[in-house]
Amino acid sequence: MQEDTNNERNFLNTSQLAKRWNKSPRTIENWRGRGEGPNYYKIGGKVLYDLAEIIELENKSYISNGSCSS
Repeated sequence: MQEDTNNERNFLNTSQLAKRWNKSPRTIENWRGRGEGPNYYKIGGKVLYDLAEIIELENKSYISNGSCSS
């Protein structure tokens, strides 16, 4: 993937997102079919996920159990 220059967006396809989250592509597809999971774009028949939105979702999903000290 390229750096975010000139306001270009970086996208992941279903397989890349599944690998990133250690899920099967079918799980991601099922979430999408049920209206669950991350937002996506459908461009030219391809389903794409905005990497910045995925990272934002991951950051919002972080739960601290308080056992780590910084």
